Amino acid sequence: MRDPHIDAAQSSIEAEYDLAESPDQVWRALTEPELLGAWLMANDIKPQVGHPFTFHSQPMPGWDGIVHCKVLEVEPYRRLVYSWRGGSQKPDGSGHELNTIVTWTLTPTQSGGTKLRLEHSGFEPGSLALKIMGQGWTGKIAQRISVVLQDRFSSASH
Repeated sequence: MRDPHIDAAQSSIEAEYDLAESPDQVWRALTEPELLGAWLMANDIKPQVGHPFTFHSQPMPGWDGIVHCKVLEVEPYRRLVYSWRGGSQKPDGSGHELNTIVTWTLTPTQSGGTKLRLEHSGFEPGSLALKIMGQGWTGKIAQRISVVLQDRFSSASH
C-alpha cells in the first residue's frame, strides 16, 4: 500500500492498495454485500446507478451506526462511486455530519493483480471526521480487504 494522503486543504482522503487478486475479484469485494460486509460493514449494495443502500455498524455517541449511500457511477471492474452520508449535527454545532463521496478505481497490473485506488472527498477542511476516516481507510480497512480477498479467492485458484 502506498502511504495514505490526507489533504486537509482539499478535504479528501486518498489511498492506493496493491492487491494480488484480479480486478474482477476485487470488484466482487466492492460490490457483493457479503464480501463487502466482511471487510467494511453490513450493507445492501447493488452496483446499479441510482441504487440507495446503507452500511450498518455499532452505534456510538453522535452516530446511529448507519451510513446512507447512493450509487452514482458504475464502470464494472474499473470504477465505483457512491455518496456517503451519516453522523449527526448537534444543536450546539458539534458533531460530525458527513455528506461525502467515495470513489474506487481499479487498474489491472502487469502481474495480473489490481491497483485499487480510494478517494473519499467532500470533508470539511481540517475536520476531525477527515482525520478519523483517514485513519480507518488507510489502516484497518487495508488489512481487512486484503484478508477477505486472500481467504475468498486464493483458495479458489488452487
